[in-house]
Amino acid sequence: MDALLLDGHRFAVGRAVEDDLPALVALLSDDPLGTARESRDLQPYLQAFRELDEDPNQLLIAVRDEDDDVVGTLQLSLIPGLARAGAKRLQIEAVRLAAGTRGAGLGQALLEWAHDYGRTHGATLAQLTSDKSRTDAHRFYEKAGYEASHEGFKRRL
Repeated sequence: MDALLLDGHRFAVGRAVEDDLPALVALLSDDPLGTARESRDLQPYLQAFRELDEDPNQLLIAVRDEDDDVVGTLQLSLIPGLARAGAKRLQIEAVRLAAGTRGAGLGQALLEWAHDYGRTHGATLAQLTSDKSRTDAHRFYEKAGYEASHEGFKRRL
């Protein structure tokens, strides 16, 4: 586990474990979009967790506060590719922080931790997506150095 120190508070950053699922799902559900699309049934999350945990190119993170409560999460995917001269990308997904931790620098510190992880594993580009309705998140990502360089598309299968 790595540690992030912010204003005298210590946060542990490390691989999520199965027992973290209820807390992780609660973080995913704690906003208007998540409330509508996340489920109370943990079974699909358990199946997804196990698949992620077995894939060496995936890392699901749990951030713990000094009381060992899960207060943050994100998913990192290393994506090898041919584009950009064979660049490996770091895809950052499902960034969530508990309401009580927002605005104190934890999100920025967590992104920097993720960037270091990507560089250590050969990634030369970090990318993420954010729902168009998440305007606060957009400001946060822009402040962190991201630019809205592409228009994204999704299709249900």
